[in-house]
Amino acid sequence: MRPLEFNNPGHLAALVEIWNAACGNDLAITEKFARFNASGNTGVMQEGRAWMNGDQMIGFVSASAFGMTKLGFVDAIAVHPAHQRRGNGSQLIAWAQKWLKAQGCQRMRIGGSIRPFVAGLPTQLKTESFFEKQGFKRTSTDWDVACNLKETKGIKERREIKEIGEMKEMIRAASDADIPAMREFFARAFPGRWQYEFEEFVRDGGRISDYLILKIKNRVEGFIQLSFEEGSYRPINRFYMSRLPHPWGQAGPLGVSKEVRGKGYGAVIIEAGLRHLKDRGVDGCVIDWTSLADLYAKFGFKRYREYAVMIKT
Repeated sequence: MRPLEFNNPGHLAALVEIWNAACGNDLAITEKFARFNASGNTGVMQEGRAWMNGDQMIGFVSASAFGMTKLGFVDAIAVHPAHQRRGNGSQLIAWAQKWLKAQGCQRMRIGGSIRPFVAGLPTQLKTESFFEKQGFKRTSTDWDVACNLKETKGIKERREIKEIGEMKEMIRAASDADIPAMREFFARAFPGRWQYEFEEFVRDGGRISDYLILKIKNRVEGFIQLSFEEGSYRPINRFYMSRLPHPWGQAGPLGVSKEVRGKGYGAVIIEAGLRHLKDRGVDGCVIDWTSLADLYAKFGFKRYREYAVMIKT
């Protein structure tokens, strides 16, 4: 077992080859995506191990711990199929557990890290029993949902701006001038992961127009983040869209502040985001990592991929 060198092109290429061999074409990753996930985030400690057979990498694990939180992550783990069922995966999990415990973590999760390879354990891999033997338990289920925007009937025509009581609604692509107001919104409405991810997005120079914002009385009260095949902060490969028609696009996360909930703004933001994607030629669309599959079914989305949320104390 040797340190996994994220900046080593040979290690990165081997990581991608092993993952793709173990997970199949439907979950195949690219070196661009792997490099993005290994490029580091503020306050995140990340380390990995490569499992070697001589000079050949046959498996790997990457783990991360976020600041002083007690939940650590197994970002990714894979063993080449030719070397499975020999205890290699168990050894890699054991290393990740020891390392995460040393960082002060009390629990560990498969997937779901700050720059996730996957939101959880893809059930299509049929490896849940392996992780159960390592002491993990399934605590819940998350989904990716998807649709063909050309076929779905769930998108209404763009709504006109209307007065609602004394308020006016406006949804539009954000600009650099909106960043201070967006910072105030995330700090007020979604402190925590979404606020942190927005700050990392700005730090790394993400394309701010990939956020659509809802402004009421000159204050941001809602948002939806979008991703496209070209130019977006997150590689589209993150969403594993090979079964969907081109061009691809992704929507989420999204939300509205508690001050304006219950007034239909959430549906307006979803519709606006999907219309924005469709107007730019997107066909295959994923809303990823959600427990609200039934909600998105109202907009024409169907369950696309299931994730088991696996936690070990």
